[in-house]
Amino acid sequence: MASEKIVNVTDGSFEAEVLKAGKPTLIDFWASWCAPCKAIAPIVDELAAEYEGKIKVAKMNVDENPMTPSKFGVRGIPTLILFKDGKVLDQKVGAVPKVQLADMLKKAL
Repeated sequence: MASEKIVNVTDGSFEAEVLKAGKPTLIDFWASWCAPCKAIAPIVDELAAEYEGKIKVAKMNVDENPMTPSKFGVRGIPTLILFKDGKVLDQKVGAVPKVQLADMLKKAL
């Protein structure tokens, strides 16, 4: 169950929710059948709570929204991409440790 601090984004809402967010945004590209995605979900929830107000956290289901992941070269999931001012600042692929994601978020602040 996603936290209320995380926004679910679609191909249609991606530009408004992520590229024009007005603050750094971490987006988690995932799918319901992906075990590493499930493993990293609690970490993403924790980061959403810890960085609330500073960094927006979003999730996109790649099965339901195929256009955006292909546009950003998402090949494997989970892929977490950090956007700032509409541009890709950094990205991680796979179920990486929380400290790696936290370090990535700190660069955006």
